[in-house]
Amino acid sequence: MIKKKYALVALIPYLKRYRYKLALGFLMVICTVAASMLSPWVLKYVVDGLTKGIVSKKLLKYASYLLGISVVEGFFRFWMRRILIGVSRYIEYDLRNDFLAHVQDMSLSFLQTRSTGDIMSRATNDLNAVRSVLGPGIMYSMNTIVQVVIVTTILLKLNWKLTLLTYISLALASLTVKKFGGQIHDRFEEIQEQFSNLSTKAQENIAGIRVVKAFAREESEIGEFSRINLDYVQRNVALIRLWGIFYPLMTALIGMSSVALLWFGGYQVIQGYLTLGEFVEFMLYLAMLTWPTIAVGWVINIFQRGSASMGRILEIMDARQDIQDEPGACMPVQVQGALEFRNLTFQYLGARNPVLHNISVTVPAGATLAIVGHTGSGKSTLVNLIPRLFDPPPGTVFVDGQDVHLWPLSELRKNIGYVPQETFLFSETIRENIAFGNHSEMKDAEVEWAAHVSQIAQDIEGFSHKMETYVGERGITLSGGQKQRVAISRAVATLPKILIFDDSLSNVDTYTEERILAELTKIMKDRTTILVSHRISTVKAADMIIVLKEGEMVEYGNHESLMALQGVYSELYQKQLLEEELAVI
Repeated sequence: MIKKKYALVALIPYLKRYRYKLALGFLMVICTVAASMLSPWVLKYVVDGLTKGIVSKKLLKYASYLLGISVVEGFFRFWMRRILIGVSRYIEYDLRNDFLAHVQDMSLSFLQTRSTGDIMSRATNDLNAVRSVLGPGIMYSMNTIVQVVIVTTILLKLNWKLTLLTYISLALASLTVKKFGGQIHDRFEEIQEQFSNLSTKAQENIAGIRVVKAFAREESEIGEFSRINLDYVQRNVALIRLWGIFYPLMTALIGMSSVALLWFGGYQVIQGYLTLGEFVEFMLYLAMLTWPTIAVGWVINIFQRGSASMGRILEIMDARQDIQDEPGACMPVQVQGALEFRNLTFQYLGARNPVLHNISVTVPAGATLAIVGHTGSGKSTLVNLIPRLFDPPPGTVFVDGQDVHLWPLSELRKNIGYVPQETFLFSETIRENIAFGNHSEMKDAEVEWAAHVSQIAQDIEGFSHKMETYVGERGITLSGGQKQRVAISRAVATLPKILIFDDSLSNVDTYTEERILAELTKIMKDRTTILVSHRISTVKAADMIIVLKEGEMVEYGNHESLMALQGVYSELYQKQLLEEELAVI
């Protein structure tokens, strides 16, 4: 992992992709600076000519030279900015794509340790700071280096004594930059960290606005946000305070240099060592070093900010992908969908105790397995191990007799239709949400069939825009039951060999549930199905049922055999019957 101090080194591979454009941009920098060097040379002859009595015709000629030089310089400056700033935008594009791709490749265990606001802050605010390095930072660095080299060469040729006097003040300016640079880096890193906290708080309040309003916590949340926001402002003010010292100090050093040069240069003119025109030329060239000297501080600021931000981006990019394809991973010639849990014991990273203990069950291809149990018994954890959303221990979970670790991840997950317990819909149309699994190839008839299976088709017909209705962020415009049914349609639309329904009918009334199960039964015949539910009515028709209690499989059988045991399953069933009778009363 690259140390934060040298985080910008990680940008070298991105810069290499555009090395030819960068070389062309550098050529434009040289041409721009070279063109700007001609104006003081022309003005030297103008000033010397004025002291000797210049004719108006010659003055007009010099004026036309200056105009031509300005046009040429403007032409090259335009292409310098267009090429170098353009390259920074392309690299920003590549970097943002790589960042999102890496985040999507990370396992759920990693994402659960990072807040959404923090990741979004790194993908936006930090990435923008890095782009400033790649655009203005590189452009002004090139421009400053070329300008300093050329101007210094010219100044030494004009008068080496004046040049040495000039560089004494520039040396002091360099020491000032070095002293302030590290402090700027540290303070900007603190600002970015606080911005992550601010983004997280804002994201949580917007996403959880219903909860905030339901508990009348608006004032409390606004107060907490104001506290974080004030801290962010104070950290920015601390950085501004630093800049408030830095810039005037740099200006003072440049001013002192100008006074010394005016005194010593004037003396040289009086003594006849320099003509007035040469002195003016020298001062004009020296003025060209004023901006680079100030720009050094500005560029240092950009690079320090970019370095701090790139370090934060690399914290994500360098994180190891703990769930990935194993060497030699391959899929069976024909996928059947048979499942097996073999002596499965699973423990979350950092947890004290396992959440699943010695689970063993075989599900033949085309069969239906139901999983029931109290909240926290490990039902969702068990089904999450099949598509390797969390990684099971090797040799414990098998699909078609092959360890899931030996399946290519993409192929394994393509063959699984999964409806998670927490329903998530994208801010797109209903059609796009249902066709999400194979958006580019799914036909309208297939989408409509999937909607019919989940019994959402009738609801869709009642919407003004039918399938083209936008569901809003996280499906906010739909009811809980409607969101679950769209999610079911999304899972069955790709016709996978394995279907997993993790308590996906909890917000659906019993009548609609029966109709959905009747439709699902038609497609479950050729598919292996896992049903997780707290409702016995949902699972009683399953080929086999397992009962989990505190991570252990305490009962196994079909509905009739489990009822005969008079155990946990029977107790759950009797309790639900009683609840239904009380609801009727």
